[in-house]
Amino acid sequence: MPYDPGVDLDVLFLGTAGAVPTARRAPSATLVRRGGERILVDCAEGTQRQLLRSVAGLSDVDLVLLTHHHADHVLGLPGMMKTFALRDRDQPLVIAGPRGTAALMKGFAPVIGRLTYEVELCELEPGEAIVRDGYRVEPFATRHGAPSLGFALCEEHRPGRFDLDAARAAGVPDGPLFGRLQAGEPVTLDSGAVVDPAQVLGPPRPGRRIVFSGDTRPCPETVEAAAAAELLVHEATFTEEESERARQTGHSTAAEAARLAVDAQVAMLALTHISTRHTAREIRDEARGVFPGTVVPRDLDLVEVPFAEKGGPRLIRSEDLVPEPVTPS
Repeated sequence: MPYDPGVDLDVLFLGTAGAVPTARRAPSATLVRRGGERILVDCAEGTQRQLLRSVAGLSDVDLVLLTHHHADHVLGLPGMMKTFALRDRDQPLVIAGPRGTAALMKGFAPVIGRLTYEVELCELEPGEAIVRDGYRVEPFATRHGAPSLGFALCEEHRPGRFDLDAARAAGVPDGPLFGRLQAGEPVTLDSGAVVDPAQVLGPPRPGRRIVFSGDTRPCPETVEAAAAAELLVHEATFTEEESERARQTGHSTAAEAARLAVDAQVAMLALTHISTRHTAREIRDEARGVFPGTVVPRDLDLVEVPFAEKGGPRLIRSEDLVPEPVTPS
């Protein structure tokens, strides 16, 4: 099935390497596109160039989420922010992360220089959600030996499915009153009768949930945050044969991430932060032995996340993607 540009929620993998980049994988950065919004999770060295090479292009980012402050997750921020200023950006940029984010950005300030837009910094604690239009970003505690957070993007529940026959049986004429009922608003008919949305709508339908672990050991907080998620993006720096090394460095093995995905009952597990010690095939095969719904995206691959009634998440390879149209300046 080809890429569907009509899906309004997807995850674009800009950098999937561990601490050391390779010729094919850049360090950590992931872009979430939800409608017209752009949310960047981590911003490693070279992220703006990865954006330029990607299906998304270097579109303005609305929100940057930093899982932690290690160099391989943040060094792309100064260059990207300066580029936005050189393009005369005037929309505010929100940068959120664990404690220490303000100090990090203060250290970057002399390098970045003057900006044409405001930057709003948010130092978050677990459970301190960022509320946006139609969804919220919920930070949760992770275990990496430094201040760190994972993030769950959680959409609000949607109204239930509209029952056209029930609406007509209640006397609602075809037209704009249908839309008001679908939006949850009661309507008054010419006869004076009031039709309540509950009469014509099915039960509320859940929104979508995407979870990003950042660098971490497997932990109950991630299982809880990822419960029944459509997509869990989890690090897999090591294989089981190096499980002791994973424990020492605050990372996870592919099998550990897969067991966590089983416990959380997610629809898809996408493994990132791939070390130069291992091939993607080794990581994938180890994880699929535990959780068959595992993928190991390459840089610039994308996962579509449709609503549940339209099917499950799908990995789309970069060569099958269609670039966004460029708006003339």
